[in-house]
Amino acid sequence: MSAEADIAHRVAELVDRLCRLTRELQYVHGLNPAQWEALRFIGRANRYSRNPSALSEFLGTTKGTVSQTLIALESKGYIRRARSKSDRRVIELELTDAGSGLLQTDPVLKIERMVDDMGAELGAPLVRGLSLLLHDMQVEVGAREFGVCEPCAQFRRDGAQGFQPGTHHCGLTGEVLSDNETSLICVNFASR
Repeated sequence: MSAEADIAHRVAELVDRLCRLTRELQYVHGLNPAQWEALRFIGRANRYSRNPSALSEFLGTTKGTVSQTLIALESKGYIRRARSKSDRRVIELELTDAGSGLLQTDPVLKIERMVDDMGAELGAPLVRGLSLLLHDMQVEVGAREFGVCEPCAQFRRDGAQGFQPGTHHCGLTGEVLSDNETSLICVNFASR
């Protein structure tokens, strides 16, 4: 086996093993991995994405499975659902205070701390490599690509042509985006 093939094999093996261990970590506080993933998504998603359809696409699962996950989280008091004020057909999801508090104990934070301990010297290339791997996997399986504003083709930075200086905008919706919103996950993300 060539050195490159050996590296590719080892990366695939490591990613698979890390996925299994990460899932195992998430059977805590009466939740399962799907419920943790849903909480994380709702906590990190922007206003265009905090809905059951976007969550279903993000998790790569059926709407029925997402519905059951949301029922469980709502019954535990971690999320609430409400009709959108702008479009009554749309259900918006939001974390309750209890849900936000629970995310402070997210078992995946252990991984974040471990990567942080590696330092930027190892962490930054790891992020670049895993991001590329994720992108390629999403393309391979035809999954929607989610992302944040900064690298999105639709993001219009402060003072962009045609927009008021001092504001960021979504080129798709034309709506103003706060600085905070530009770091949130969006279902409308498009690679540059």
